[in-house]
This record gives sequence, structure tokens and C-alpha cells, in this order.
Amino acid sequence: MGIYEKGFERPSPIQEESIPIALTGSDILARAKNGTGKTAAFCIPAIEKIDPNKNAIQVLILVPTRELALQTSQVCKELAKHLKIETMVTTGGTSLKDDIMRLYQPVHLLVGTPGRVLDLANKGVCKLKDCSMMVMDEADKLLSPEIQPLVERLLSFLPESRQVLLFSATFPVTVKQFKEKFLRKPYVINLMDELTLKGITQYYAFVEERQKVHCLNTLFSKLQINQSIIFCNSVNRVELLAKKITELGYSCFYIHAKMLQSHRNRVFHDFRNGACRNLVSSDLFTRGIDIQAVNVVINFDFPKNSETYLHRVGRSGRFGHLGLAVNLITYEDRFNLYRIEQELGTEIKPIPPQIDQAIYCR
Repeated sequence: MGIYEKGFERPSPIQEESIPIALTGSDILARAKNGTGKTAAFCIPAIEKIDPNKNAIQVLILVPTRELALQTSQVCKELAKHLKIETMVTTGGTSLKDDIMRLYQPVHLLVGTPGRVLDLANKGVCKLKDCSMMVMDEADKLLSPEIQPLVERLLSFLPESRQVLLFSATFPVTVKQFKEKFLRKPYVINLMDELTLKGITQYYAFVEERQKVHCLNTLFSKLQINQSIIFCNSVNRVELLAKKITELGYSCFYIHAKMLQSHRNRVFHDFRNGACRNLVSSDLFTRGIDIQAVNVVINFDFPKNSETYLHRVGRSGRFGHLGLAVNLITYEDRFNLYRIEQELGTEIKPIPPQIDQAIYCR
């Protein structure tokens, strides 16, 4: 019922491959891109395996950022809407006392960031001895040098017979080592062959730094923007640009990592609910954030590497939607542009005078 009400009619490729395997109890190593339905690919089997009559944490979902934790727990709650399953989210930057109080009530599914979950486990408040499944989303980030030790310590709180599911868009060496050490005969799913930028038309505009704002203004007046995310390469530039856009008379929010967590949550929530058309963001916001209404992504500052480019531009055109990406390129960016095109095997074309709405508007 929950799946139906979320409007899912048929499984996406990653869901089709991972749900049946996850239900058999096997460990999984899945490589799939953002926007392909990854969250539901592990939430559905996780919910299916929970016994609501058993008052214990039975599934732990680890994610690298607070935003992603909130979004993932929201998906779990919606999918489990008609079941008596208690979902809790816990992340750094929020009151520890509230989390401790909440853990005295039943919790079946816990979504959180590693540092905070470990903190609660060490205090003996978060009991994981009956947690038979651990999911790691964006596993490449969770296995970065500073976070991996926390994840490994967390695993020691889980029963021997636990099931581990790893989902990631990229698989660096750390993931491979972790797999060999902690996963038992994992089932490997690799869906990275289809191009990530499917459905997204990419253009570049060759500009000087001082022409960028003017260029953005022209784009706003010419494009049919449902919602847009505009990326800058630094926190400082995010705030300055947001101010400029507001001065031009367009509604605009901004979000970056140096903001208070509560403020970030509010911006994310309001933007997602359509309170504002444009969001200026730093790279904090590129991973896994799924806002269906975004049909235009603008790289006000061109990213340095192809992975960042992929994550940014993958914000539009998510799972079957069409999208448009416009890159403002300065003289210094030209080598990066060429390199990113090569690495991603994609084409970024010069922007035409007129852009056909059919390519990015439903």
C-alpha cells in the first residue's frame, strides 16, 4: 500500500535487482547512480524484514550527511505508512538528550550518521544486538578515512549473523577492502553502465567572470524554470550570488555547510515544498538530494572534477524526468570542460540562442 501510494508503478533496474536478493538475506554490494531509485531499493526489503511486534532496532541505515538522513527516513516512513513500524532519525548537530529520550520508546528502524549512532551505541542507549541488517548508502563517503573507523566500530555492536548492504555510485579501493573484510559472499550489482546524464541536455556558455551575473539574468528570463539549483564553488560565493539574484528580483534561497543545521533543514524543506523557485548551493548539496521539480541546474562556477559534475547535474533529470544543465565557463575552465566531457563520455554543447522547451519541460 505504501509503495502504491508513493506512486511507484514498476521497479527501477536497481530495485528489480536488489530487492529479491536482499530478501534472501544475502550481503549486497550495489553500484548505482543517484536518481535511479536507490533509496527504495534498500528501504523496501528493510521494512519487509522488520517484525513490528518485536521492540528492538532491527535495521540500521547509515548515510554520510544530515540532509540525506532526513530524506531517507522520510522515504521509510512513507513506505511503511500502513505498518506499525517506528522509524527514527538521528544525526549530529541535534539534541543528544532528545535522541536518548526517543530511544526509550520503541524504534524498529534507525536512520543516522555514523558519529551520532556510535555515540548512542557507546552510551548503551542504542541497542543493536537484534539489528540484523545494516545498510550503507553513499558507501564511498562512509568509508572515507575519517569515517570508516566509526563504521567498523558500529559493526561490532551488531550480531554476527547480520546482513550488510552497500550502495555507492563510485567504488574506490577502501570499499573493496571493506567488502573483503566485512561482507560474506556479497552479491554484486553493477548498474553504472547506462550513462548517468540520460535525459539531461548539457550546454556551456563561454563568459568572463564579470559577465556571469548578467548571463544568469538572461537565462532566468529565457528559460522555463520549474525549479533550479545554482552551484557555486565556495560558501562565500553562494551567499554573494543569492544576494545578487534577490536584487535582480527573483525569489531565491541558499544553502551551504557553514549554516546552522536547523537553518539548513528549513531551507531544504521549504525549497522541496516549492516555497521558492531557485536555490543557490555549495557542493554540500550535490549528493543524493532528490527534488522532483528541479528541471534546470546551473553551474555558476564550473566544478573541478567529473564526479562533482555528475552529482551536480544529476540533480535534474532524475529517474525518467527531463532536465537541462547550463555551465558558465571562463577561460580558465576550458581544460576542465574538455576533461570532464572525456571522462564522462558525454557532450556539452555551446548554448544556442533559443532552447526548445520540449527537451527539459514535461
